[in-house]
Amino acid sequence: MISVGRLLRGAVLPMLASAVLGSIPAQAQEEFPFGFLMTLDAARMPGSKRIPSIEVGDNGEVSLELWCDGGKGQFSIAGNTIIFVPGAMENRSCPPERAQADSDLLAALGEATTWRRQGDFVTLIGSRQLRFQINTN
Repeated sequence: MISVGRLLRGAVLPMLASAVLGSIPAQAQEEFPFGFLMTLDAARMPGSKRIPSIEVGDNGEVSLELWCDGGKGQFSIAGNTIIFVPGAMENRSCPPERAQADSDLLAALGEATTWRRQGDFVTLIGSRQLRFQINTN
């Protein structure tokens, strides 16, 4: 015969544990780092000291410094969804390989559809992943 105490331990304790654990919210994704400068996690190109960076303002306005060119754009962010629309770009004198790298980077930014943040890194995910480090100093 099963005692009432054993029955309660077998039924009530798992339900109680489930209720307590279920009430703890899952760790939310960290917020998008509006207002911070972020540098692309990439090596420098030969003959250059530049590494692309972006700064996203509080309303999604973007300042870009690419391998050679610079300019403006706009991010729209909702949850983990992201949309980038490039704006006016400065045409600086660039070697062909840096100009192509700028075009490729702008295209990859435009193809990004989601993002995630892990500590001081933000990854934009689309046709390829672009990982940026948040400059926190």
